[in-house]
Formats: sequence, C-alpha cells, structure tokens
Amino acid sequence: MPDSRGIMTRIDHRQPDELRPITFQPDIAKHAQGSVLVSFESTQVICSAMIEDGVPGWMKYQGVEGGWLTAEYNMLPYSTLGRKPRDISRGRLDGRSSEIQRLIGRSLRAVVDLKALGARTLWIDCDVLRADGGTRTASITGAAVAAEMAFQRLITAGKLKDSPMKQLAVAVSAGVHDNECVLDLNYHEDAAATVDFNYVMTENLDLIEMQGSGEEATFTEEQMLEMLRLSKKGVAEIAALQRETLSNFDPAADLEAIERIKG
Repeated sequence: MPDSRGIMTRIDHRQPDELRPITFQPDIAKHAQGSVLVSFESTQVICSAMIEDGVPGWMKYQGVEGGWLTAEYNMLPYSTLGRKPRDISRGRLDGRSSEIQRLIGRSLRAVVDLKALGARTLWIDCDVLRADGGTRTASITGAAVAAEMAFQRLITAGKLKDSPMKQLAVAVSAGVHDNECVLDLNYHEDAAATVDFNYVMTENLDLIEMQGSGEEATFTEEQMLEMLRLSKKGVAEIAALQRETLSNFDPAADLEAIERIKG
C-alpha cells in the first residue's frame, strides 16, 4: 500500500527495494569447521561446512581430479506454524527439500574450485530453525560464509595453501506483490505474490541461477528487468555483510578446532 507520500510500503513497512535485517552469527555449531546462523529477520537457518578426506566412489571410478561438494537441506519440525514431519518419518526426502539442496550444491560448486580443494568432500548442511520466506536464499547465503570459514581453518591448520572459494555465492528473492516489484519477500508476501523469483549470484553480480514463474499470472519484460535490478541491489548489500562477517572471523582463535583439523 502507498504511504502518505504516495510511496509503496509493505506489511513490515519496508520500501520495495529494502532487504529485511540480515545477520550472521558465526561458529554456531562447535564441531563443524565452519558454521553460521544466518537470519533474514524471522527466517533463521543454521549453515555448517564440514570437510572430510576422500571423494565419492564415482569420482574415483571416472578418474575425476579434485574434490566434491554436496549439500543437504532440512526444515526442522518446529520451523513452521504447523509441525513439519521429519523426512525420516516418511522414509524419503520430500520433493521440495530435494530440489532446494540440489540448488544449494549447484550454487556453491559454481564458486568453489574443486580441483584446488584436493581429494576432499565438503559437506554443506542447512537446517531451517524458523521459516518466514526465503529459506533457500538464506541457506545459500549462509552456506557460502560457512564454507569460507572452513577453508580458512584448513589454511590455518596447514591443510590448504589458498582458499578454493573463487567468489562468495549470494542469493535473494524478488517478486511482484500488490502489483509492485519488491525485494526479499517474507512469507506473507511470498504466499500472495503473483510472480516469484529467486536469484543466485556471485558477489561480483554474475548470475549463477535464476528460478522464477508467474503464480497463475503473467509478467512483463519491464517487471522482469525491475526484479533483476532489485536483486542485484540486494545481492551487493548482502555480499558486503558476508565479507564483514568474514573479516571479523579469526580462524586461529579456536585452537581446539585447529587441532582437530590437524589431528
């Protein structure tokens, strides 16, 4: 709805091009080489990165050099208003979780030099504590920070010479809500949006992946370009927060973690 000045405002009083408050709390999972609790206001995801020696059997069989990166995504039972049953209780991963974890893996593999990782596997785990829209974008954004933390710890422990992270991956949503293009949709907006897009980019604003469609609606080229413009603005702001978090991270501060890696 427009405010008294005729400017569109949203249910949480943000402007169309305004992100939700975003924070990163590092080292949330003690035994992971890298971890962060990423919050897009009410959406909260624990992202962890663990690196193990060895690669999947198919890489050995095919003679593929370097390492591998894979991701798992899970919404905890209490992350939504109604209890979400655990996948293990159904005996299979639901389609949405499977699609999202493949997206997380693709996004991170686009920015990580797997040959430089060596014969190791990087496991990314994203566990949603609270869902209020944008859990996949928050997961990718937090996973990139967690992965770089893990790489920095391996460098400190003498296991890697340089970080395999070529650039950080960043993700954000944009859509059309109340006939207005808006950035970083919360659950209320996402549920009512006529168009919904997710953008994954590098911190230098190169595109990694776009996912989007009309929700029983169409959209114009002008709206598509406006959503892309909004997403690029959001990605640049989020990337600055990622880099600020990493600049304050001291991989040598946790001596116990370094000794476990050397172990």
